[in-house]
Amino acid sequence: MDLPTLDLDQIPDAATRGAVQQLLNLLEQLHAQLQALQAENQRLRDEIRRLTGQSPRPTFPAPRSPKSSQGTATDLSSEAERREPKPHHKQPKLQRILIDREEILRVDPALLPPDAEFKGYQPVVVQNLKLVTDNVLFQKEVFYSRSLGRSFLAPLPAGYTGQYGPHLRTLTLVLHHAGQMSEPQIHALFTDAGIAIERGTISAFLIGGHDRFHAEAQEVLVAGMASSPWQHLDVTPTRVEGRNEACHVLCNPLYTAYQTRPAQDRLTVIGVLQGDAPRRYRLDELAFAYLLEVGVSQKLLVAVEALGASQAPTVEWDEATFGELLATAVPWAGPGQRQRVREAGAFAAYWAQAAIAPVHTLVCDDAPQFGGITPHLAGCWVHDGRHYKKLLPLLPQHQEQVAAFRKRYWEYYRQLLAYQRAPTAAEAARLEGEFDTLFSTVTGLEMLDERIARSRAKKAALLLVLKHPELPLNNNAAELGARRRVRKRDVSFGPQSEAGKRAWDTFQTLCATATKLGVSIYEYVYDRISGACRMPSLAERIAERAQLLNLGASWGTARASP
Repeated sequence: MDLPTLDLDQIPDAATRGAVQQLLNLLEQLHAQLQALQAENQRLRDEIRRLTGQSPRPTFPAPRSPKSSQGTATDLSSEAERREPKPHHKQPKLQRILIDREEILRVDPALLPPDAEFKGYQPVVVQNLKLVTDNVLFQKEVFYSRSLGRSFLAPLPAGYTGQYGPHLRTLTLVLHHAGQMSEPQIHALFTDAGIAIERGTISAFLIGGHDRFHAEAQEVLVAGMASSPWQHLDVTPTRVEGRNEACHVLCNPLYTAYQTRPAQDRLTVIGVLQGDAPRRYRLDELAFAYLLEVGVSQKLLVAVEALGASQAPTVEWDEATFGELLATAVPWAGPGQRQRVREAGAFAAYWAQAAIAPVHTLVCDDAPQFGGITPHLAGCWVHDGRHYKKLLPLLPQHQEQVAAFRKRYWEYYRQLLAYQRAPTAAEAARLEGEFDTLFSTVTGLEMLDERIARSRAKKAALLLVLKHPELPLNNNAAELGARRRVRKRDVSFGPQSEAGKRAWDTFQTLCATATKLGVSIYEYVYDRISGACRMPSLAERIAERAQLLNLGASWGTARASP
């Protein structure tokens, strides 16, 4: 049903105009509640069907219309709104193709007339890939010494273990983690290619014997954290042995690191920023300041300060010892209060350690667990802009208001992009004033005005880029990293053991980082499995590239503050 467009300015009486505006807002609220209840009702119906052994109603995404100003709940992309089309420059492929062999193709002499003259060759490069077996029968020399009473057996070449060579093991890892192939599909491919191998062997290749790779993944994290004072962070679910866990994706332009943890609370985030380091706790002035910031009770604050005063400020405890200490010092504290103290202790220990570079700014969404850990949070404009896309008013004039504000929103975003290319103090001041003007807009549509006010409240995070132009305006890098885990999860569902979870994290870290650095992951994995180890580590490449890019150009010496 097409609804008429109402012009409230045509109502001369101010009181009547205000009353009509309130009624229209009430109509929009009821419409939004109806949509939410319909969606919840459908979810409950689908759950009932699932519990009774039936299939839920199939869902089909709504069609996207690039000309439509009114988005849909399933179409929240801002790609067309925030990006300007760029000319496509196709690079020649021949410069990137390695020639493996050269072959001369001759013309059949029977086709040539008597006066045909040879004029040289016309080069044509054809790419091809062969999948062939390389099964080897090794005849190992055996010597026996009667005086020593022992035999001497020639060893297999480096990289060969058991009955399988390094290329096969490398291909297994690359297909599974970089190619997103499942174990059954890898087994089917190998079998079709003539390899006699069991699925259990493939599983063993994927999980066991990767201490070197685990160590290199940790080195990637350490080097990546040291490469810039700011980092992207995002979280996506992962099922481990049937349990719900969370994969934390930490990255910047030089690396991507994956860490799957049982939770995604603030204490876990602090641990993620330290990688594999065991969690430590300390009670110093930074910890007490944290407790003040999160608003614990005065009784708990006094008790924790007394506990800290009884120890030297540099004393640290491990997980078990600190838990016992809290149970003795504050036995009356509830689980939530103890969690806050644990967060404060871990926070202070994180900023006191020197094993891994602390993060001064997190580029993330506005999830509460990310706050209070780093001195600054940089907001994601794309994530904030999605909330405006979710506004689906019923009346045409309200739809036009939402569309008009979204247009202004992304125009301002493009001004920030231009500022990053040529930052000046004058332009920063102008953009800050423009922000205040934009997010002081009052439309009369309550759902839109409330959303604008929420964006205005995040001014410090959204405009941190004015002080540090090298900061990205969105968290797309981490979300793209999370998408790699999502695709992996769709193919293989989830790891079935702690060893499998660690292998997922390690090889997804190495694959994603190698892609960013322009390194062939196949060559890299083969170099390590074969024992050659001639290629520089990914961590070394990150350190070299970081000096060239200078990702923290505008930062001085930062200090932690909760």
